[in-house]
Amino acid sequence: MAVIVNLETGRDKGSEDALDRLTHLVSGDLAQVNQLILQHMQSDVQLIPQLAGHIIAAGGKRLRPLLTLASARMCGYHGPRAAGLAACVEFIHTATLLHDDVVDESALRRGEASANVLWGNKASVLVGDFLFSRAFQLMVQDGSLRVLEILSGASAVIAEGEVLQLMTSNDTTTTEQAYLEVIKGKTAALFAAACEVGAVVADRPKVEQQALDTFGLNLGIAFQLIDDALDYSARQEALGKTVGDDFREGKITLPVILAYLRGDAEERGFWQRTLEKVEQDEADLRHAIQLMERHGTLKDTVNRAAHYGAIARDALGIFPDNAEKRALIDVVDFCIQRGF
Repeated sequence: MAVIVNLETGRDKGSEDALDRLTHLVSGDLAQVNQLILQHMQSDVQLIPQLAGHIIAAGGKRLRPLLTLASARMCGYHGPRAAGLAACVEFIHTATLLHDDVVDESALRRGEASANVLWGNKASVLVGDFLFSRAFQLMVQDGSLRVLEILSGASAVIAEGEVLQLMTSNDTTTTEQAYLEVIKGKTAALFAAACEVGAVVADRPKVEQQALDTFGLNLGIAFQLIDDALDYSARQEALGKTVGDDFREGKITLPVILAYLRGDAEERGFWQRTLEKVEQDEADLRHAIQLMERHGTLKDTVNRAAHYGAIARDALGIFPDNAEKRALIDVVDFCIQRGF
C-alpha cells in the first residue's frame, strides 16, 4: 500500500532568503529527489511507509540533499545522478533521526510527536534500519565505487559520533576537543559527504572534491554549534522548539563545557548535580542560562561557529563564480545567523 506524504511540510515557516534561493536554484532536481524519496520509502509492510512518511515529512529544511544538488551544479553537472544521491543522503539523515530519538528518549521532533512515541522504540529502530538499507540500494544503483566509499564511510562515522556522544553524556569533564569529535561525527560527516559526492558525479579533480569535503565538514560543525547554542536561547521558542532539551537530557555541549571551565566551585557543583546526576528542579534551566550569559559562553559558541563558517567559505575559493557558489556561501551565513 503506497503512502502519500507532503514533503514540503517540514520547511520552517519564515525560512531565510538564502535557503529559499538555494531551493529555487535546484527546484527541478529537488522535485526528482522528492519523487525518489516517495518511491523508495514504500513497502508492502504498511507500518514502514507510515512511520517513514511521518519522520520524512517532519525532517526540516532538506539542507543536506540541497547541498548535494547545489554542489553538483556548481561543478557543472546537470544529470540525473545528483538526485539519486541527494535522496540517499536524506535517507541516511532520516534513519539517524529515528535512531537518535530512541536513544535520547525524545517525545517531540520539530514540534510534533516523535515516531518512537507514536509507534514505539522497536518500530522506530527497525524502520531506521530499513531507510539505511534503502540508502545503500541507491548507492549501488549509482554504480560509483567512490560514491559508495564516501557515503558508506560517512554512515560509519555518524554511528561512531553517536556512540562517542553517549560516552561523553553526563560527563562535565568532557573537553572541547572531545565535543568537537562528537559533532564532526554525528553531524559534520554527512554534510561533508553530501557536498563531496557533488564533485564526484561531476568528475571534477581530486582537489575540488577535497574542497567540497572541507566546505561541508566546516559548515556542519558551524551548523551543530549553532544548534547547541539555540537549545539555550529564547529564540528557540519563537522557532516552535523546546528550550533546554539538551540540558534535561544531560548532554554536554560547548556552552556547558565553557561555563563549567569558567565557573567557580559552586557553579561546577551545580553542573555536576544537574547534568551528571540529572537532579533538576524547575528553576535549574533558568539558572543554567544565567551562568552561560554571565560567562559569555553562548556568544563564544556563536563566535566559534563563525570561525568554522569562514573556513567553509574559503574552501569554495577555488571554484569559479556562479549562482550555485553564491547560494552556498549565503547558506553558510544562514546556518550561523538563524535564530540570533
